[in-house]
Amino acid sequence: MKRFISLCTAGLVLTLCAAVPAIVAAKRKAPTTAAAVQEVQIPIQQIALRNGLRVVLSEDHAAPTVSLCITFDVGSRNEQPGHTGFAHLFEHMMFQGSQNVGKGEHLILVRVNGGDVNGTTTQDSTTYYERVPANQLDMALFLESDRMRALRITQANLDNQRNTVQEERRLRMDNQAYGKTGEILGDLAYDNFAYKHSTMGSMSDLNAASLDDVAQFFKIYYAPNNAVLTLVGDFNAPEALENIKRYFEDIPSQPAPPAVDMAEPAQAAERRSKVEDSFARLPRLDIVYKTVPGNTPDSYALDMLGDILFTGPSSRLFLKLVKQKQMALSVTGGIAFRRGPAPFQVTAILKPGQNEAGVEKLIYEEFERVKTEGVKPEEIEKARIMDRRTNAESLRNTMNRARTLGRYAIYFHDPNLINTLLANYSELTSADIQRVARQYLGENRRTVVLTIPKAQAEVR
Repeated sequence: MKRFISLCTAGLVLTLCAAVPAIVAAKRKAPTTAAAVQEVQIPIQQIALRNGLRVVLSEDHAAPTVSLCITFDVGSRNEQPGHTGFAHLFEHMMFQGSQNVGKGEHLILVRVNGGDVNGTTTQDSTTYYERVPANQLDMALFLESDRMRALRITQANLDNQRNTVQEERRLRMDNQAYGKTGEILGDLAYDNFAYKHSTMGSMSDLNAASLDDVAQFFKIYYAPNNAVLTLVGDFNAPEALENIKRYFEDIPSQPAPPAVDMAEPAQAAERRSKVEDSFARLPRLDIVYKTVPGNTPDSYALDMLGDILFTGPSSRLFLKLVKQKQMALSVTGGIAFRRGPAPFQVTAILKPGQNEAGVEKLIYEEFERVKTEGVKPEEIEKARIMDRRTNAESLRNTMNRARTLGRYAIYFHDPNLINTLLANYSELTSADIQRVARQYLGENRRTVVLTIPKAQAEVR
C-alpha cells in the first residue's frame, strides 16, 4: 500500500478533528463485513503564515516528545537538463551551517539533546525532520528557521558536499549490484525530463554546478511559501503556533517557482534493453508500465492489484515464480507513489540457470488472467486487511505521522488524506481492478530491462 482540503487563509486555523487525544477510535462501516472497522483519526490543525509557510499541527500527549518536519516542494522533477542532482545536493548542504549555526552543529545539538535528525530527497519533494524531547521544541524550531532564513552557501561547503554526493552515487549506484538498473529503466521508460533522470544526478552536472547555480536554486525552492511545517507530539497548539510565528513568519517569501510539466506522451511500442552488470551475480528482470499520478481512483485500484500480485508469500506471482515454479528468488512489484505518472513496476531476481524469457512469459500470463477473469473477492478482502494493518503501523510513530502529513500537504494540498486514505480502497471491486489491468498493463505501454552478470554475458 502506498500512501485534499485547501489551505486556509493567513492566520486562520482550521480544525479538522477535535484536538483531544491524539488518536481517537472512530467507527466506520466495514467494506465487506457486518462488523465495524476501528480506524484512527489524527487530529489536525492547518494554518498559513503571512509569508506563505503552511503549518500542520497534530497534538499527541502519549509521550513527552515532538516530531518536526519541514517538507519543501522541490525534488529532482524540478531540475533542468545540465543541472541534475541539485535537490539531493541540498539535502546535504542544509546541514553545513547557517547564520547562527556552525557547520554540522544542527546534527550535534539535536543528538546531544536526545533527539534524532535526518533528511531525504525524492523525485517529488525534499524533507528534513527531527524528533526531540518536548522541552527542546524551541531549539528545533530555531535550527530549522535559521537554515531556511540564511543557509551558509559557500564555495567550500559546495565543494565538500559535491564530493560527498558523488561518493554516495559511487557507493549506491556506480559500484553496487543493479545500482544503475533503476537509472537506465527511468531513462528508457520516461520521455519527460521530470521523471526521466535520477535523483542522484550525473557526475558531470554535479562537477559543473557553480556557486551561483546552487544559490539561485536555494532562493527559488527553499523559501517559506514553498514549504510545509508539520509538528506532531506533546505540545500545546496555541503556544506552539506562537513560537512557529516568532521563528518563521518574518522569513521573506519568494516568487512562486515555475510549474513542472510532468505529462507523458502516449507510448506506441514496447521498449527493451539488456544491461551487463559487473557487480550482479544473478539476472534481474524489471518491467515498468507508466500509469497515473497518486491519489486518483485508478492509482488506488492499481495499488490493490499490486498487493494481490506481489505482496506476501500468498500473492499470485510469489506463489507461481518462487514457490511453485522455483524460477525466481524473489518477485516484487506495484505502483509507486508519485505526483505525476507513476510506474507500475515488476522486479524479479532469477535463480541461476533459469530462462529469462520463461519468467517474463509467466508474469504476462498472470496479467492476462486478471484482464480476463478479474480477481476473487477474498483476494480483495485480504488486500484491504493488509492495507489497514500497514496504515495502522505507520501511524504509531509521531515521526512517520509528521512526514506523512507533510508529504500529503505538498503533493495534494490535503494533509487530512492521512485520515481518509483507507476509504479510497473500501469500494474497489474486481471490475475496477480488471479495468485498470486492461487499460495500463498493455504490451505497447511496457518497458523491459534485463540486467545480467557481465561474466554470464561474456560466456554467451
